Amino acid sequence: MSSPHLTAPTRTELLVHLDATRITGQVATPREANLRNIHDFLAGSEHQYMGIPAGPEDTWDSVFELMVDKVGISPDRSHEQGQDTISAELCVTALERYADVFGRVVRERGSILFATAHPAAMPAVYAPMAQATREAGAQVLTIDGGIPWDTGDVRAVGDVVMVEQYGGLRHTHRPEPMDLVLDQLEAAHRADPSAPLPDLVVTDHGMAGAAGTRGYSVVAVGDCNDPAVFVGEARGVIDVVVPLDDNVPPNAYAPMTAYLLARAGL
Repeated sequence: MSSPHLTAPTRTELLVHLDATRITGQVATPREANLRNIHDFLAGSEHQYMGIPAGPEDTWDSVFELMVDKVGISPDRSHEQGQDTISAELCVTALERYADVFGRVVRERGSILFATAHPAAMPAVYAPMAQATREAGAQVLTIDGGIPWDTGDVRAVGDVVMVEQYGGLRHTHRPEPMDLVLDQLEAAHRADPSAPLPDLVVTDHGMAGAAGTRGYSVVAVGDCNDPAVFVGEARGVIDVVVPLDDNVPPNAYAPMTAYLLARAGL
């Protein structure tokens, strides 16, 4: 299947769609946030390190150049305010690598954990991926009940693990929710070795950094103000990070998801 009600676009059609919906191109995330978050990542901000601590090799210049090369932000160092960009070409090239990793795990009948720290948008991508995983005979992992964290809990909503707070779903950059999920799955595996661990984690933000630093295979998405996950990819901690705006209206991701599933052979 490519998507329940949508034929996969061609690569050219997808490039046009991504820019038209501002998933890429002139995205909503301002230049100021992109530059500020590089500083915050290097400073070890609890909201920007995303489970990927900055190392001595990481400098403002090196991270800035990484974001130019991997995301397509403006290379103009004098551009400090206003609009910034994400490259549609870089997005689709990474998406194809992401789909190849995902498709291989599904064909091998592996176990996949889907989780998001961006519950207002990314479930529109992950839920169809989980459906395709199950229909192809691979396993979708989940967690039991809610795991208390901060002022809420970590819970599965359908096939996707998310963070709940005050009766709503929470956007977070913190790695701890994924650590709690993996702690539960690893404890179950120790008690019963037949209980599966993830062969792949499909996620974003600090959840990606946490899973990668614990040695799991991870495919992720990252916005132009999320330098930590791209540093994680450069280090080999995260397998693939797809650059995109991770908070546009959910239906805008449908053609991208259809392309991803078709590329994965699903």
